[in-house]
Amino acid sequence: MGRGKLRIYLGAAPGVGKTYAMLSEAHRRVERGTDCVVAFVEHHNRARTEVMLHGLEQVPRKHLDYRGSAFTEMDVDAVLLRAPAVALVDELAHTNVPGSRNAKRWQDVEELLAAGIDVVSTVNIQHLESLGDVVESITGVRQRETLPDEVVRRADQIELVDMSPQALRRRMAHGNIYKSDKVDAALSNYFRPGNLTALRELALLWVADRVDEYLTEYRSEHRVSKIWGSRERIVVGLTGGPEGRTLIRRAARLAEKGAGGEVMAVYIARSDGLTSASPKELAVQRTLVEDLGGTFHHVVGDDIPVALLDFARGVNATQIVLGSSRRKTWQYVFGPGVGATVARESGPDLDVHIVTHDEVAKGRGLPVARGARLGRSRIIWGWLVGVGGPVVLALLLNTIDLGLANDMLLFLTVTVAAALLGGLFPALASAAFGSLLLNYFYTPPLHRLTIADPKNIVAIAIFVGVAVSVASVVDLAARRTHQAARLRAESEILSFLAGSVLRGETSLEALLERVRETFGMESVALLERAGDVDPWTCAGSVGPRSPKRPEDADVDMPVGDHMALALSGRVLPASDRRVLAAFAAQAAVVLDRQRLQHEADQAKELAEGNRIRTALLAAVSHDLRTPLAAIKAAVSSLRSDDVAWSEEDQAELLEAIEEGADRLDHLVGNLLDMSRLQTGTVTPLIREIDLDEVVPMALGGVPEGSAELDIPETLPMVAVDPGLLERAVANLVENAVKYSPTDEPVLVAASAMADRVEVRVVDRGPGVPDEAKDRIFAPFQRYGDAPRGAGVGLGLAVARGFAEAMGGTLNAEDTPGGGLTMVLTVRAVDSLPDLATATAERQAS
Repeated sequence: MGRGKLRIYLGAAPGVGKTYAMLSEAHRRVERGTDCVVAFVEHHNRARTEVMLHGLEQVPRKHLDYRGSAFTEMDVDAVLLRAPAVALVDELAHTNVPGSRNAKRWQDVEELLAAGIDVVSTVNIQHLESLGDVVESITGVRQRETLPDEVVRRADQIELVDMSPQALRRRMAHGNIYKSDKVDAALSNYFRPGNLTALRELALLWVADRVDEYLTEYRSEHRVSKIWGSRERIVVGLTGGPEGRTLIRRAARLAEKGAGGEVMAVYIARSDGLTSASPKELAVQRTLVEDLGGTFHHVVGDDIPVALLDFARGVNATQIVLGSSRRKTWQYVFGPGVGATVARESGPDLDVHIVTHDEVAKGRGLPVARGARLGRSRIIWGWLVGVGGPVVLALLLNTIDLGLANDMLLFLTVTVAAALLGGLFPALASAAFGSLLLNYFYTPPLHRLTIADPKNIVAIAIFVGVAVSVASVVDLAARRTHQAARLRAESEILSFLAGSVLRGETSLEALLERVRETFGMESVALLERAGDVDPWTCAGSVGPRSPKRPEDADVDMPVGDHMALALSGRVLPASDRRVLAAFAAQAAVVLDRQRLQHEADQAKELAEGNRIRTALLAAVSHDLRTPLAAIKAAVSSLRSDDVAWSEEDQAELLEAIEEGADRLDHLVGNLLDMSRLQTGTVTPLIREIDLDEVVPMALGGVPEGSAELDIPETLPMVAVDPGLLERAVANLVENAVKYSPTDEPVLVAASAMADRVEVRVVDRGPGVPDEAKDRIFAPFQRYGDAPRGAGVGLGLAVARGFAEAMGGTLNAEDTPGGGLTMVLTVRAVDSLPDLATATAERQAS
């Protein structure tokens, strides 16, 4: 049985109609006779969505109890047993209730897909992991429930469910999304027009990029070289000269005129030294194009026009922007130039813009370009001049008598011209052929291959020697020029590579993409294996059909004993392997750095886990002591034979035992859940709740009258784990009571601050100096001369650990007039997106 197919309805915000569209698709499939069931769909009491469920088979949900509340989740086993052709699963990024089969719903979906069941699901753009920071910067809300981008990217079909911000806000105002008591808060916070517009743009761009990936993959698989103008892509050809900034800005303006325009600046370093590129100027231009939203690419190519056109067609560009040539007028005798060549060879599908600038015709600062390895056309011209030149010259000299010395100089000139054009061998041929013509036509006896005067023999010998020497020197100079230019091109690549390290570009995929672009390859992969006989594994790859083994690649570069960089596309000359070796070494370094960073992150997580476990142990020793002591005293009193207890006294002692046992049970449950949280087996259950439902329960461990409450009824609901919040506040209050004067009750007050709610525990004790405010939150810290019965100094450490586990903060401030104020900050519900609201609505239903 093959793997099932995944179809996702992607939306920009809650309420755009993802679930409705999914149910509409289900009805269409049922009408076609497809076996389609509802595995889990949440209608959130939206009437139109709820109606769409009628007529569809629903798999019964699984009921779970967690912390005294009942929840329902998708029953994966029931869906697998039912084995439908298509299953509808809503809210792909949902976090399952602790105790479920998987921690995340997308993991449930993976099981269904693996079983061959097609799945139709929904997700909002803000739940993608890579967009968490962007969404937080837009809305001020950090998404707690996310899923890896790769889960959505692997979907066989992604359909965008779009709605304008104005229409969505009207739906909200009409009560079609949230309940009426939450509409005003939603419209003034998360559903502001600016927020919705930005989220909509994110969704549209993300889907556009996904479509672009499909298109690129299709063009690669079908080897489509013709440009498809699906969107405006503008390639800017840079020479490293000062005119590059003008070209980049002009390209950016062109891109702004078309929807989804993209600017790609490319610098082509050729081995013959066409331009004198300034690394500093290139760095400035790179920064400029990236600031304007474009990308910078560095490519090596022997023929500038061909390399530029190949790059443009490879990225499916629609326009090329080039600058007018900086060559002087006389330099055009060597060719039409890059701009004219690109315009002539671009074809009908690729527009070429030649932009004027201040550097036009001011010269390029280097000699005119010479073809790498002289080039085929130049070699042909060299042979034509070397063989045909002496014949043409002989015909001309037969009509004019200039003397043998002048004839030799003219033939030597032809030989030098052949050397300049074609190198050594055409020059040698010209020298040999020219010497024969000199002997036959101009050295007595004429028209014979003999020489009567010995002086003429010496002259011809000198002519041949000078011709061969000049040809050798010219050819050697051309080779040295080629080598120097080649080394300079390599140094530019290596300088760029070193700059990427200094800029902190540590992405392995980005580096491999740079290798692919630089050497013009189809795909690049970094392979590794544990031992000499172990199979190869891919540590990272770019491009289609990347090689799985070094033997399968066109080029492989070993890196150490058990690593290799494999490239497919063409065979590289040996001269390119030196630069490739530098890239390979850098790829190994980047891979090691990524793994070290991963290990450092794991070590940080372990350290954080150790810190929380320390807090948990502290809570056990600190918070269990009081109820245990009370239970022990009550039990000892009841068992004592020295006192005859009345029924009222016995009832009071039994009540004390029951209260202590309930408190212990409640505390142990919270501690066990927190322990499971730190081991990665459970996620805090963030719920919408009012503070006045939790905070009063936290005062049960302090004497009556020692604390006062000030919790306004107008406060928004908070998104917290009630058990963790209760323990945190209880520890803060107990700590404050210990240090406050007996006649000064501790004040527990709450207030709303923007998207946060602050719980302030205020005491009138001795206070804490600024330098000790952070130290008091460390485990086993007791401030001042506190008596030994005041605890071992773990209450505040536990409180801060619980606060941070809920995404909140806990800090200490001075109380005006003396004392210490503990400020516990948690998120307000109004600042959360639809997920928290949907969870609360599901609980209420």
